[in-house]
Amino acid sequence: MQSISSRKLALFDLDNTLLEGDSDHAWGEFLISNNLVEEEAHREKNDHFYDQYKQGALDIHGYVAFTLEPVIPLDSTQRAKLLAEFMQQSVEPIILDKGRELVRTHLEAGDFCIIITATNEFISAPIAKLFDVDLLIATELQTSDDRYNGKISGTPCYQDGKVSKLNAWINQQENRFNLSDAVFYSDSINDLPLLQEVATPVAVDPDQKLRDKAKSEGWKILTLRN
Repeated sequence: MQSISSRKLALFDLDNTLLEGDSDHAWGEFLISNNLVEEEAHREKNDHFYDQYKQGALDIHGYVAFTLEPVIPLDSTQRAKLLAEFMQQSVEPIILDKGRELVRTHLEAGDFCIIITATNEFISAPIAKLFDVDLLIATELQTSDDRYNGKISGTPCYQDGKVSKLNAWINQQENRFNLSDAVFYSDSINDLPLLQEVATPVAVDPDQKLRDKAKSEGWKILTLRN
């Protein structure tokens, strides 16, 4: 078995990269379909935040507060039950088989695999477990008395925040990893800061801005869709 210090980093964005869709946005639709929120107002706001994200201008603090509002009254047991239903209804159907294969290929090669996502840890943690990655780096959340309060803990894992959170983790390791031989797979122009830091940036079913950037830089463009 390779020591942790000799393993290369394989980094994966989650939404619209390993998933055929966005888990944050799907959470909003799940709440609507299960009559846990008022349909029209919730969908309008959910779509508004998703449009912000696609434009690279997401108010992530506002989005996290909106996303968590329906679960703030719930304790961890109640949240886990709801999350299990969400995973079954909304997430498992959009997991890309080729995404699983890609992660598995890197794991079998001995790479240290990290899902690094702007999506908050409440939603992304159970998804990361399904991919069997070594580590999840996500937007972390504040809790009080076993309940979320709707606020982000520390730096949001979004745009430049992905770079700073990843580097903070690297700097905690006794034997540091090196981004100069790392690979990062992403669909989104929001991830340009981290894509520019790694040795091998890969655009996966990219949005138009990232596709244009990848073509101009000669980066690999990959599809995981059937």
